[in-house]
Amino acid sequence: MDVPTLKGAAMRVLQILTNKGSEIFAITPEASVAELVRTLADRKVGALLVRTPNGQFAGIVSERDIVRALGSRETILHDPVSSIMTTDVVTVSHDADVSDLMRLMTDQRVRHVPVVDEGNELVGVVSIGDVVKNRMDELEAERSALMDYITQGG
Repeated sequence: MDVPTLKGAAMRVLQILTNKGSEIFAITPEASVAELVRTLADRKVGALLVRTPNGQFAGIVSERDIVRALGSRETILHDPVSSIMTTDVVTVSHDADVSDLMRLMTDQRVRHVPVVDEGNELVGVVSIGDVVKNRMDELEAERSALMDYITQGG
């Protein structure tokens, strides 16, 4: 009796971007934290890349950065994004295994990771929610394959 193979090649980060889309939301370092908050809410995202006016990647800023800044000073809404953003950004290659991405996110305690191609150009951002959704989809596909195998009698 042949049992179906449920695990194929390792899932790559690029496949997550393909499923979710690779639109990159960004803000400038000079924008105010108030503008950052509005943009996060409007886009329904938890982080934005920070790009200079000429498009150069300068960092990333997240809801967590806002909360940390509020913890030390309550009047940050008029401060520039550059005052709270992370400049030492962890990135992942688009051809990395998703399991490596999960390990990276856990080890570095980050929820959003910019994705770069072989030329080190930004191609998207993957969030922990994207990774969880991807894993749930994989589990559902495995469940369906097993159910088909069981109900069709191999």
